Amino acid sequence: MNGATIKVLYFAQVAEHLGTRQEILPLNAPVQAGAWLDALATRCPALGAANRLKIAINQEHAGRDALISPGDEVAVFEPVTGG
Repeated sequence: MNGATIKVLYFAQVAEHLGTRQEILPLNAPVQAGAWLDALATRCPALGAANRLKIAINQEHAGRDALISPGDEVAVFEPVTGG
């Protein structure tokens, strides 16, 4: 790793399926959130379809076309969490 990373936070069932609540992942260049979520769903098929997952970048809700950049904090969660 060259030091370019993102901090990823997982919530609810997403965390349970991945077996962790957070991790630091390498990211050398900006990537569209949708492509990153697709790769996450490929990594963990139990998550189901990536297009149903929600994402926040630096604590702001983001769409699939938003960019994730090195140094960002990314949160991944399902459409309905908590109660």
